[in-house]
Amino acid sequence: MKRRWHIGVAIIGGLVVLGTTVSILGNRAADTRRSELAAERSLAETRYGQTEYVSWGEGPPVLVIHGAGGGFDQGRLLAEAMGGDAHRFIAISRFGYLGSVMPPDPSTEAQAEAFLDLLDELGLQRVSILAMSGGVPPALKFAEMFPDRTDRLVLLSSAPITPFSAEVDDRPIPTWAYSALLGNDAVYRALTKIAPGHVRSAFDARPELLEGLPVEEVQFVDRLVDGFIPASDRLVGIGNEGAATDPEATYDLAGISAPTLVVHARDDSLNPFAIAEELQNRIPNARFVAFDRGGHLLLGHHAELRAKIDQFLEAEE
Repeated sequence: MKRRWHIGVAIIGGLVVLGTTVSILGNRAADTRRSELAAERSLAETRYGQTEYVSWGEGPPVLVIHGAGGGFDQGRLLAEAMGGDAHRFIAISRFGYLGSVMPPDPSTEAQAEAFLDLLDELGLQRVSILAMSGGVPPALKFAEMFPDRTDRLVLLSSAPITPFSAEVDDRPIPTWAYSALLGNDAVYRALTKIAPGHVRSAFDARPELLEGLPVEEVQFVDRLVDGFIPASDRLVGIGNEGAATDPEATYDLAGISAPTLVVHARDDSLNPFAIAEELQNRIPNARFVAFDRGGHLLLGHHAELRAKIDQFLEAEE
């Protein structure tokens, strides 16, 4: 009996040490990444408070709006992978993500107004917008509210807007688990080490979609997954994603005058293909690029999309 007791104590002690080590390493990684992001970002004051962003490149300006769980770093990764060349990109962090505030009114309309204030501070009269997933609803609202400030819209893997529901039955992992992943840096980092395939699937980078991918797209997935630290600094923002489907959040899609490129894969397991069909049908000057395969991250099509998006943004109409 005494021997079993000693074994039990040893096991418990080992688990405590393991848990402490995992926590220390996860928190250390999060702190390192926070310092890196703070050195990279710029800050702007809007009517809703502080908004962070990063800007690079030369040419016509393009506002980059990240998806759920993102930040300006995710937006930059998106633009580098699919945004094309010869543009000035401005990637922002939406309300509650990383260093951007969460105001009392975090609606998509308020977010659009914050975008406007940022553009005013930067002295930009008109921009095109590259938005992905959860970034699409505020992009639509901006184009609706400020048509004279909007050149073109590129909408990738669009997230639900009213009247669509935010719930998706066949997500790679249950909806509640996304918040769990975001809530603890140590847990998230540990999962990337011991179960990387499951973490990639949470981003809809399923094993069958990774087969035969170009090296740069595999690197894109790895950078997206690894760059999610500090995960906990994105938790407040992801809690506001439901603002896009709030019954009070209506969208006048027929009133959007900007030329629009809608891109979606039929096998996207995070956002239903029907959303893109709705946008294409209701936005007057919309073009549709539909892929049978590619998932939420449009894997296997990045080079093609860089060319298409470049051509679309540079077209004169």
